Amino acid sequence: MDTILIGGNRRARQAFGFDDISIVPSDVTIDPEETITDLKIGDYTFTAPLLASAMDGVVDVKFAIEMGKLGGLAVLNLNGIQTRFENPGEILDQIASKDPSEVTPFIQNAYKEPIKEELVGKRVQEIKDGGVVCSVSATPQDAERFGALAKEAGVDIFVIQSTVTSTRHISSKIEPLDIGKFCKGFDRPVLAGNCVTYEVAIQLMQCGIAGVLVGVGPGAACTTRGVTGIGVPQITATADCAKARDDYFQESGRYVSIITDGGMRVGGDICKAIAAGADGVMIGSPFAKAEEAPGRGYHWGMATSHASLPRGTRVKVSTTASLKNILVGPSLVDDGSQNFVGSIKNSMGLCGAKTIKDFQKAELVISSSFMTEGKLLQTTQRVGMGR
Repeated sequence: MDTILIGGNRRARQAFGFDDISIVPSDVTIDPEETITDLKIGDYTFTAPLLASAMDGVVDVKFAIEMGKLGGLAVLNLNGIQTRFENPGEILDQIASKDPSEVTPFIQNAYKEPIKEELVGKRVQEIKDGGVVCSVSATPQDAERFGALAKEAGVDIFVIQSTVTSTRHISSKIEPLDIGKFCKGFDRPVLAGNCVTYEVAIQLMQCGIAGVLVGVGPGAACTTRGVTGIGVPQITATADCAKARDDYFQESGRYVSIITDGGMRVGGDICKAIAAGADGVMIGSPFAKAEEAPGRGYHWGMATSHASLPRGTRVKVSTTASLKNILVGPSLVDDGSQNFVGSIKNSMGLCGAKTIKDFQKAELVISSSFMTEGKLLQTTQRVGMGR
């Protein structure tokens, strides 16, 4: 593995994000309508390979049902507003209306409200009643308690999620979650994350998870990278974890999906994540713009509410279109922020990729000027890619 000397005897790898690479078209092209974008998680198949992040400005029951009907999967945060308040609308209104200088303390205080166990099962049942696949998330320390409640209510896919997840957490204060034991006893697909390295990804796979969430700190509302200095650019992180998936599949015969989580703003970024090895993506801020999103045109990080070290912020995204426009089109804008499935299909077609697995074999090039080359007028006029 090539490294660069950065001083003294310290060396570092070079890593790449979405703006650092581009996809090379193939010498064979395919009609985009004939491409297959299916994402498989356990026995479930999603025609739109996109998950909506388990964030309170993105997913509530209404959003989850609409997302499912459109072919994707929305994950409801069991550690969030939806399980702390029977009627969360008033709190969401206040989060949206607060001055930027007041909003973080307000969120911290609001999230002190105890989680009500009866609301865990209720939210699961409400999503199930909508006739779609139900997925919910919890932090590792709450996974066993909330997992049991969600399972009893009929949850289909469970997500264990924290800023960084490992299989070997050391603590003298709490009993770490045994992810392998949890997966073995849960009898339905479990996703886990987040991670950014080959080693952790393969360790999580060996625990029996159905999917790995990849990404630390790239999200629009996340401040983890600024607060802790932790993270790896998403293209490199995705490629490393995809290599773990392929090696694990060769070893075990069991396929584990790689889900790139965060940092994608437009359809082109999503396409690059898949070309780098992802089977699907999880995004927050682009979906927070949907009319169905509960954030009232705002979006905030999952760790914004942390009592002593917030690692997220509230950002204004504005409400721009329906979830249908954003996910499957038709797009009402020209900047790539809508019709994500259409973006994927068109990019696959240009690469001669019939399936997601084919698309993961597309050629990539390092292209630092890719997003700016020839775009001066768009930038100065703030249109198209210059927005």
